[in-house]
Amino acid sequence: MKGPITRSEPIDPRVRVGHVHLKVANLERSLAFYCGVLGFGLQGLLEDEAAFLAAGGYHHHLAINTWESRGGSPPPEGSTGLHHVAFVYPTRAALGSALRRLRTAGVELTGASDHGGTEAIYLRDPDDNGVELYWDRPEKEWPRNADGSLKIVRNPLDVDDLAAEGSPESSVGKG
Repeated sequence: MKGPITRSEPIDPRVRVGHVHLKVANLERSLAFYCGVLGFGLQGLLEDEAAFLAAGGYHHHLAINTWESRGGSPPPEGSTGLHHVAFVYPTRAALGSALRRLRTAGVELTGASDHGGTEAIYLRDPDDNGVELYWDRPEKEWPRNADGSLKIVRNPLDVDDLAAEGSPESSVGKG
């Protein structure tokens, strides 16, 4: 990258991602994945064209629609677009539970990394959209560079250890 990126005014630090809309080919198939496997709740349907999903009672964190994509295919390799959508889990145990559900459903991971500040697993949804599931370590544990900036790393993640986190088997004989 050439030179520093300049900006006229910094973005308000309270800005956050509100929700994501994904184009899908088949609404029912995507609902089976996002609700049936990942566990999102269905908040509403817009006829047979769109569904609004959330963790908890929020109006929606994720929407899936077929407005421009019913029966379509994923974009070809080498094209631009969304790399992945990421969902943050509140604890390592919650992420471990999600991993166990993926394994039970036969969903293959495309990757798993320990980024220092986060642990993440990667997969593809039925429409080949990239999905990241991760949890943040407490900020005081994040690795830092000498200047105090965040040090981003990509180390292997022990997915078997993650899957055991918080499982009933991991607590046998404890306490």
